Order: sequence, then C-alpha cells, then structure tokens
Amino acid sequence: MYKLWATIKKDTRILLRDRVGIALMFVMPIILVVVVTSIQNSTFQLVGKNRLPILISNKDTGQSSAQMIKAIGNIGMFRVLEMPKNQNNMADAMHNADAMLGIVIPADFSAKVSAKSKSVADKAMTSFGLAGDSTKKPAGDVDPLTLYYNPVLQESLRLSVKGALQSSLQMVESRETLRTLYFSINEKQLPEKLENDMLNNRAPINEMPVSKDGVHITPNSTQHNVPAWTIFAMFFVIMSLGGSVVREKVSGSYIRLKTLPTSYHVALISKQVVHLVVTMFQAAVIFSMGIWLFPYMGLPALNPPSDLCALVLTTLICGWCAVSYSICVGVFSDTQEQSNGFGAVSIVILACIGGLMVPSFAMQGAFKSAASISPMHWCLQAYYTLFLEGGKLKDILNNLIPLFIITLIIQFVTYLGLKRKNLI
Repeated sequence: MYKLWATIKKDTRILLRDRVGIALMFVMPIILVVVVTSIQNSTFQLVGKNRLPILISNKDTGQSSAQMIKAIGNIGMFRVLEMPKNQNNMADAMHNADAMLGIVIPADFSAKVSAKSKSVADKAMTSFGLAGDSTKKPAGDVDPLTLYYNPVLQESLRLSVKGALQSSLQMVESRETLRTLYFSINEKQLPEKLENDMLNNRAPINEMPVSKDGVHITPNSTQHNVPAWTIFAMFFVIMSLGGSVVREKVSGSYIRLKTLPTSYHVALISKQVVHLVVTMFQAAVIFSMGIWLFPYMGLPALNPPSDLCALVLTTLICGWCAVSYSICVGVFSDTQEQSNGFGAVSIVILACIGGLMVPSFAMQGAFKSAASISPMHWCLQAYYTLFLEGGKLKDILNNLIPLFIITLIIQFVTYLGLKRKNLI
C-alpha cells in the first residue's frame, strides 16, 4: 500500500506540472459545454422566442392572400416580413431583410382559391341531392406558392417549414370552401362565430415525455448537452495521460521497474486512480456549472437525476473507460505526437458514431450498427436515461454492463501491448 501511495503522489505531481494538459481537460470542455448549449438553446426555443424571419411578396389583392399571411403569422414559428414594393428580386430582398425564408403569393391566388372552393361546393351540393351546377367544368388547382430558402437551413427544418405552410394553405382553402357551401345552402353569409367553431374544432394533443419514475422532465438544451460533453471531456484526458505513458516508455521507466522491488501493476493502478479522480472532478465541475451557473447565463438549469448513486456509478465506469483507453493508446504509441494526434482524432470519431454529435436514432446502416462499439454511446445512453427519463440504477444496467465489458477488453489489449513490447 505504501508503494501505491508513493506512486500516486508521484503521478499527481507529474499531472500538476502539465498545465497544458489540465487546460485541455478542464478549460476546453467547459467552454465547449457553454458554447454548444447556448447555440442549441436557440434551436430549442425556435418556436418561442426566436422565430424564423420569413419575407412575403404578395402579388395578390384578394382576401385569401391576406388570410394566408395571417395564418402564417399564427403558426408561431415565423416572424412575418412584408417585401418592399420597390424590390422585385427575392434573393436581394431576403439578403437585405436578413430573412431565411421567402414566399411569393401569385397574383391570381384569391381568384383560384375561390374558383376551386366553388367547384368543391358544387360537387358537394350535387352529392347531397341539392341543386348544384354539375355541368360546370371543374376548376384547376391553385397556382403553387414559391418558397425560397437559404441553403444553410437543414433539410429537417425546411421540411417542417413546408409542412407548416401547407397547413396554412389548407386552412385558407377549407375556410373559403366552407363559406361557399354555407352560402349555397342558406343563401346568406356564414356567421363568424360558427365559422371559427367549425374550423377550430380540433382535438388537442397532449405532449408527454417518456419517464421511468412518473416524474416528467421537460427536455432542454442543457439536459442534452451537459452529459454529452462531460463524456467528451472525460475522454480528452488522453491528451495528458497518453503522453505521460509515452514519456515513461521512452525514458525507460518501465524497464527500471524490473530492477526494483515493485511491480508494473502498481504504476498502472496509480495512473488509473489519479486520472480517474480527475475525470470525476471534471464531471463534478461541469454538472455544477449546469445546476448553478447556467441560470445566471440565461440558459436552462440542469436538473440532476433523483438516483445520485446511479449517477456516481455511471460517472465512475465512464471515467475508468476513458482512463483505460488513454493508457492503451499511450502503450501502442511510439511518440507523444502519435499519442496526441491519434487520441484526439479517435475521440472525435468515437463521439460521432457514439451519438454525441449526431443522434444515434438519426444514423442509418453501418454507422448505426457501429455505435455499439463506441464506449461513448453506452455512456451517453446511461446519462440520458438518468437525466431525461428519470431512470434508476436498474434502468441503466443494460448500458453499464456493455461499457464495463468494453473497459475490460481495453485493459486486456493494454496488457498484451505491454507484453509485446517487453515492458513488463
């Protein structure tokens, strides 16, 4: 025990001298968490505070186009802007107004909507057995609206915008058809109150996030990003630990251990203990920022899970896996440059396929299958179950067991590497 304690003190002093490594392990992840959470918080609040600016060029003077513009404004995700009359080029107008979207309503929009509504009403009257003009030729389709969009908009967001606009167009057409049909039957205008009751008589939709313990946690950018980038920070311990292992190999420390009354196991256990404490401290710092500091920065607060023991155990296994991977990379690297270069790139790759940068459910094919080999995937799923679903320890065992097995495999590969290089 004395030998282990002395080795731990030695490794701690070495770590404290590595100021660049400490900065990479703490300062970089903290900045990353704050920046990414702030950016994604705007996306989460898109329907609330930050609405998409949409520029509308209305070439129609009828009532239907005015209703269309009003319906677009009532959706809740757009900030409607009118295109200046002295501008004809939509691209230039969008650039000047800093708008991401633009719509051109054709000149005969109201006339086409009215003609189509009368055609539908006549068909309905005929099917009811009432007097309808069945000899009239059916009206053509309404001329399509032209939607201009900035190419930087993601496809998923663009499809959401298109769906919202189609709903608005359907509402306008349904309103006009209902008015025409009512007038054909009663020969008087449809009362506004009755019109609103008939058009707005839709069943409500209750949104309910999945929860393990019945306590529903509203997801936000903090709940998503803080656990994800905490994992990333843990694995970035490789920048310090991997280089330390390489330096000791090159300096012949492992060879000298063979001449001393100690074992290489002591050195490896010492490094793992010291850097495991570092990873736990990283998690504590980032989680504390999310809980207490983020509200002062205008960001949602991090809601800690109810099962703190499961949180500690998850962080412990995740940190151990990160430390084991760092030592493994250091053992197989011949220079510190190789360790840092391969370590940084491999961590980014593992984060990508593990779901930290792109959600796992959005992946397809081989990449979705490859997520299971990334330890970050199992770490993230365990954290999400705790933070987003209110899970307990029993709910994350199916994530912790694969993570523990991956860690043992990494440890075994490290042992084989030390044997092959005659370092033990």
